[in-house]
Amino acid sequence: MTTATAATSLRVAATAAASLTLPAAASVLAVTARPGQESAELGGLLYAFRRAGASLSLLCLTRGEAAAHNSASARLVAIRPWEVQLAAAVLGIGELTVANYPDGKLAEQPAAELGDRIRRAIRQHSADLLVVTAPEAGDGDDIAVARAAAAAAAQLGVPLLARTRPGTPGAWAIDLGADAATARAIQKSAAAAHSSQSQALPALMRRLDALDGREPLRWLLFPQPGPRQRERAVTRAAW
Repeated sequence: MTTATAATSLRVAATAAASLTLPAAASVLAVTARPGQESAELGGLLYAFRRAGASLSLLCLTRGEAAAHNSASARLVAIRPWEVQLAAAVLGIGELTVANYPDGKLAEQPAAELGDRIRRAIRQHSADLLVVTAPEAGDGDDIAVARAAAAAAAQLGVPLLARTRPGTPGAWAIDLGADAATARAIQKSAAAAHSSQSQALPALMRRLDALDGREPLRWLLFPQPGPRQRERAVTRAAW
């Protein structure tokens, strides 16, 4: 068997084994491009990890000042960091950091700098799993976050999980099962904490209702079988 064939077989096996199963993690670090994503995109998944006993932390790289909507009277750059604090409390996120990179321009930031910022967060929170929005499910900022997170995770030997769109090739799904109604209620409450973005809330609620208790995921960096292998080159999924 060639190395390429073996790597493909491992990826297929990992995907099959992971289907409908939440990956094991003790400390989960979510990395987002802007406030609101922790709720609208990752809220159901983060609930599942917390329900399974993992501690949650969040690194939000911008203050979300470039949002298209503003239902509040305050400037977005000032109010959105407060909103994400409220949402984090609803989701059970224990530690939150909001950085000050420019919203909408993460792709223009030095990749090494973003990667270093994420590495420091991994060490700070002793994270054994990173969670991001998949590149194909977001915008240019999300692609920059995913790439920087992949570089940081690869250096420290931490797997990287991405929430993606339903039907994405190579994706699998966890089923929230009996917890689905509770998970969605908490996720919606967290999303509602972002009052400056209330104009977008009805469409988000419809999207969450359509998910039917499932969370589509894919690995950007697969878990490695042991510490020595995790220090070596990691297998990357296609961008």
